[in-house]
Amino acid sequence: MNSSKKMHFEISERKVLLKIFDVIWVLFILYSVSAIFEFNYFTFSASNYYWTLLLAIYINIFGSVFEMYNLQVASNQFQIIRSIILTTCTVVLVYLLTPIYTPELPNNRLQILYFFIAIILSLLSWRIFYVKFLASHRFVKNAIIVCDKEQLQELVNGIEKVDPHYKFIGFVNSDGDDSFKITIKNIKNIKKEDLEKYVRNNSVSEIVIASQKTEGITVSLYNQLIHLLENGFIIREYTQVYEAITQRIPVQYVSRDFYRYFPFSRSNQNHLYLLVTRIIEIIFSIIGLSFGVLLFPIILIGNTLANRGSLFYTQERVGKNGEVFEIYKYRTMVKNAEKNGAVFSTSGDTRITPFGKFMRKTRMDEFPQFINILKGDMAIIGPRPERPIFVNEIASVMPFYETRHVVKPGLTGWAQVNYSYGDSVEDSLVKLQYDLYYIKHRSIFLDINIFIKTFSTVLFYRGQ
Repeated sequence: MNSSKKMHFEISERKVLLKIFDVIWVLFILYSVSAIFEFNYFTFSASNYYWTLLLAIYINIFGSVFEMYNLQVASNQFQIIRSIILTTCTVVLVYLLTPIYTPELPNNRLQILYFFIAIILSLLSWRIFYVKFLASHRFVKNAIIVCDKEQLQELVNGIEKVDPHYKFIGFVNSDGDDSFKITIKNIKNIKKEDLEKYVRNNSVSEIVIASQKTEGITVSLYNQLIHLLENGFIIREYTQVYEAITQRIPVQYVSRDFYRYFPFSRSNQNHLYLLVTRIIEIIFSIIGLSFGVLLFPIILIGNTLANRGSLFYTQERVGKNGEVFEIYKYRTMVKNAEKNGAVFSTSGDTRITPFGKFMRKTRMDEFPQFINILKGDMAIIGPRPERPIFVNEIASVMPFYETRHVVKPGLTGWAQVNYSYGDSVEDSLVKLQYDLYYIKHRSIFLDINIFIKTFSTVLFYRGQ
């Protein structure tokens, strides 16, 4: 087995690493401050263990809301500083105001300042260390890809754009021709008979097989792959790597074998899961409509001054099992916005009014959809409901698009929190990949993840 492999963390492992060390380092600094200074607001003992547990939970929850565990943000020194400041301020404020399970408010206000400084400095020091060392190129994962030369550029970009620390350094052409030159920088063309030697001499962590032509896997290449596998090297199919790194289903690569790669989540038929989520949906719908009533005067005034037209509108959307329902929304466009026919809403769409743009960014225009959730047309979490005309248009050119209708459409979803507003068929393909990932992996834990990410989407003003 190759003992010279470089250190590398998978995406999920790096997130766990960040969450664990955020808490460990904060607790260590708080303990050190207690030992060095006259700081007695937060102390450690067996009788108040819940102080520590609650602080750890708050750090992880609000860290997720403010994107401290988004790996692209975590690897950027300036973006992570912003996230740390927002997270620390929120954690300290909520922790101080939490009754019973946190220490009593101190009489000396300096204790609160010590508490705040200890948390923010501990997070800053650990995360800067992470950016400088753990997120550096010393921890790049080297891989070799076996595929057809026509697919090489697309396959490499599909993964490296999402995880810059996953690097393809070599390529084995599976269509038989080894004489051509590769135009992609830092990728070497490896002859089939030299694969095993190259893997052993270049700190390769795994070999990725992306060829759909079985005849391209010659006896010599097959034997080398088996030998490498027997010696502990990792060999994975491209769609497995793509799904694990991007958290999307690569429908553009699986062709007719789609259902081999896409078993539906058991949660889609789990009656207990469906009952619990339905109860939660009803509770959240009532809360959402209550907030909507409180904000209604502001929305009404804004609509009267800036939109100058009817406040509400309904539109046909496709729901579960392809059934069409009427969705309720606040109007955000000018009158007769579709007099020339239905078209995708685009970024900078001139049909959107100034106040409508504000409502879309803050998601205020979607408050009436809680009525759809109460009626059972929609869920809190699921694929975004699309209009029948667009469903027919997209489904005619995109295989598996209507698979989204296996579950109820949602107010928010995996595609909405991971991808910007789509205004083309190409964008719909990317969002479809996220939607299918959700349907495949649907669970209470993924639902919680989406719910938390929805807050950061709204807080950072990312609506369309």
